[in-house]
Amino acid sequence: MERYVKKYVKRSLAVLLLLLCSVTAVYAEGEPGDLYARSAVLMDADTGRILFEKNGGEQLPMASTTKIMTLLVTLENADLEGEVAVSSYAASMPDVQLNIREGERYRLRDLCYSLMLESHNDTAVAIAEHVGGSVEGFASMMNQKARDLGCAHTYFITPNGLDAQDANGVHSTTAADLAKIMRCCMQNEDFLTITREPSWSFADLDGTRSFTVNNKNAFLNMMEGALTGKTGFTNGAGYCYVGALERDGKRLIAVVLACGWPNHKTWKWSDTRKLMEYGLENYHRETVGEEEIPLEPVRIENGQVDSVGIGAETTIKEVLLKEGDTFRMEILAPDQLGAPVEEGEVVGTVIYYLNEQIFDLFPICVQDTSLAIDYPWCLEQIILQWLSGAAGL
Repeated sequence: MERYVKKYVKRSLAVLLLLLCSVTAVYAEGEPGDLYARSAVLMDADTGRILFEKNGGEQLPMASTTKIMTLLVTLENADLEGEVAVSSYAASMPDVQLNIREGERYRLRDLCYSLMLESHNDTAVAIAEHVGGSVEGFASMMNQKARDLGCAHTYFITPNGLDAQDANGVHSTTAADLAKIMRCCMQNEDFLTITREPSWSFADLDGTRSFTVNNKNAFLNMMEGALTGKTGFTNGAGYCYVGALERDGKRLIAVVLACGWPNHKTWKWSDTRKLMEYGLENYHRETVGEEEIPLEPVRIENGQVDSVGIGAETTIKEVLLKEGDTFRMEILAPDQLGAPVEEGEVVGTVIYYLNEQIFDLFPICVQDTSLAIDYPWCLEQIILQWLSGAAGL
């Protein structure tokens, strides 16, 4: 049994590795017009499939688009009603600033609006120190979350996205990784609520200073169905943007990095619109796959039963396809297994392909248990046969 299980587990792991490595390789035919951005990605937010990319795997600085991860980590690890004390380091951050002061106290929720609506760098550090204990501690949390999301080419140093470098690398990501992060952010209702708010008014907890922050994300009023997004700019990163849109049953994420430098502030909007319109105009939603995969029982070598059933709990998938896209299914299942086998053991894989690239996979599992033939079982069979024969006399 061990050699059969090892064989199919290895094959399944190899398929999974191929899936992770190739998910960004599902290309759209042609381009959505000339793009200014050095790197760009259009992603189907429902499946994570990349519909179009231009240098989508190139690692680049991402400026304040960093703050979508800052907010996500904060929402997942802290109470928004918590009290944030401002340190001298947080108060010393360069523009753009809320101009908080050392020793002041704020409600975390209020600082999150400052972070996302006007992209304040000082509130980003105050939040990071509150949630992570220090900027370094918070950056570690950001990097762990990036790893959890499969972002293999992302490295966070700061919570605000200011250009930075340390012994481990440069503060940077890829357009593909940033789209993955935004996809996760879109599943958090608090994230959507905060980033969509037109304006927010608040005061420090001592009531000595009051503020109103206004949403600077022009994309929210640029296209019908705009959901959320975040701008960014530094001298090293250039203009950057990550945004999401929902329309006509499609949920799209667009990312542009290194999209011009002053005086080309509007290029990011032009590129984002081109990417979104490309997705809206060229892709349609379609159902693929099978709810049930018919599989024959598998013969058991040296088992107390001759065969066991196997099955794959697959589900149909709704995906965005364009004209010319192809879908197929492949079944990797064993012809024989060695006893013992237990119900629920993974012994194969069902693979879904789009355009000959792995799109999804499902495990094939044993549906019954079969113990190996051993001495106690043989003795039991002999006794049962003897009793049966004796009863017939």
